[in-house]
Amino acid sequence: MSGRKVPPTFSKQPVPRNARGFTLIELLLAMALLTMLVTALLTFVFSMGEIWGRGGDKRLFEQHVSAVTRHVESLLQHAAWPRPGAATDEPFAVSEVQTAVGAKSNLLGFELLDGDRLLDWPENPLPEVRCHLAQEQNRGLVLYWQSSLEKEAAQKPPRATVVSPLVTKLAYAYYDALGGSWRTEQTLRKNSSGEWVLPDRLVLSFKHGTYEDSRELTLPGGGGSPPSF
Repeated sequence: MSGRKVPPTFSKQPVPRNARGFTLIELLLAMALLTMLVTALLTFVFSMGEIWGRGGDKRLFEQHVSAVTRHVESLLQHAAWPRPGAATDEPFAVSEVQTAVGAKSNLLGFELLDGDRLLDWPENPLPEVRCHLAQEQNRGLVLYWQSSLEKEAAQKPPRATVVSPLVTKLAYAYYDALGGSWRTEQTLRKNSSGEWVLPDRLVLSFKHGTYEDSRELTLPGGGGSPPSF
């Protein structure tokens, strides 16, 4: 019996307290906290997306208003450039125009020697384009145009290009040099002799849904004597 091997004995060590696993209650609490954090994060993300979307509509509206205002102002400035050999030094005039709605209207007109990118010609573009600005219901700001070099130009109605469908009003601001004040009118003015008086500024009113804006454009060489600012 003395030759039999005795198996080694192992002593049972106690499990350290910090090495035990999570209990079921702790797991449930952890999952509840995680769910609350994820819900709060998603709510924040969706709310910021909604706010950003609303702000995006307003920014697009403001960008459109600025772009249209700059382009119309550029048209007026180009029309006022000195032109050698021009029949008259006055680049702007009021004349009667056959509009697309079938009626004739007295509109503010100007001439563009080289045309403009908005003008969609059926053939090769022609120079010396006479343009007129109008505001029409359900159409917006409309540019009527026609080249004086077209065949039978006097017998043809001018073409129409919608500059902006968001323009709801085109008004005319006149400066009273004697009174030192401004007056905005919805139609072009005539003097006591029955002659048309050019406005000093054009006022464009824009509207899209709940967004509204108004911009003023100085007419080079207007009818009055506005202050220089």
